[in-house]
Amino acid sequence: MYAGPVQDLIDELGRLPGVGPKSAQRIAFHLLKVPAEDALRLSRAIIEAKERVTFCTRCFNLAEGQECSICTDDRRDPSLICVVEESRDIVAVEKTGEFRGRYHVLQGAISPIEGIGPDQLRVKELLARLEPEGVQEVILCTNPNIEGEATAMYLGRLLKPLGVKVTRIASGLPVGGDLEYADELTLGRALEGRREVDAG
Repeated sequence: MYAGPVQDLIDELGRLPGVGPKSAQRIAFHLLKVPAEDALRLSRAIIEAKERVTFCTRCFNLAEGQECSICTDDRRDPSLICVVEESRDIVAVEKTGEFRGRYHVLQGAISPIEGIGPDQLRVKELLARLEPEGVQEVILCTNPNIEGEATAMYLGRLLKPLGVKVTRIASGLPVGGDLEYADELTLGRALEGRREVDAG
């Protein structure tokens, strides 16, 4: 529809999550309209993030080195692990100020429709952390939707026989919602009211 480079830009922007064809077109025209230094600053930020940011070797959160700042913080309680689906969920939990343990990022949730099973998630890595780190409690802080609940149930059944306490955040969050959109008060209450997972 447009000249080569313009259409390429629209196509690439359209591949971003939550960006439809019309939004991709608006963003592309905005980028073409702004001064070159603004567009270059954006492209440099993307390149720098891709070059410098990796996944923490311990919890799989975003990190600039081998381990993220939470895993290297000695003030954190290593016996308490909060399991989340994505790195952005850590930000939501941290805003509550209620949690002082460490995290484990699954990098997704079980979703048979999308072909995502436990093997595509960081489940083995979670199990490998339990004994060496002296983990006593695992809080399942997955999203309160079908995929998040299925993931929590699977992890609960897997962890219970290993002698670790397994809890699930309380339902202070709306079913079908995402952690990143929850307000601090609701998420804080959900953490405070977490309950033990029934393995039966």
